[in-house]
Amino acid sequence: MIEQLLFTSPGERVMRPDFGCGLLDLLFAPNSPELAATLHLSVQAALQRWLGDVITVESLDVVSEDDVVRVRLSYAVQRTGTRREDEFEGRGAA
Repeated sequence: MIEQLLFTSPGERVMRPDFGCGLLDLLFAPNSPELAATLHLSVQAALQRWLGDVITVESLDVVSEDDVVRVRLSYAVQRTGTRREDEFEGRGAA
């Protein structure tokens, strides 16, 4: 679910046009502290909005380098209390 949310662009799903966080849309923007803050905020807001009743985010790190974006996420599954750490990677189309 997390991967789908991260790499779906808003407008991509017909029945839920506001679903997603548009992470890949920002891949080719020039790297800057502002871009890093935008990526972090976008991911955090999307996770809270769409998965806030399923997971609790404990830490989030978003890194954009060249045509790759990596999201490192530590979270707890609310239903079971299980803690997980996952890394998601998206690449721009070459």
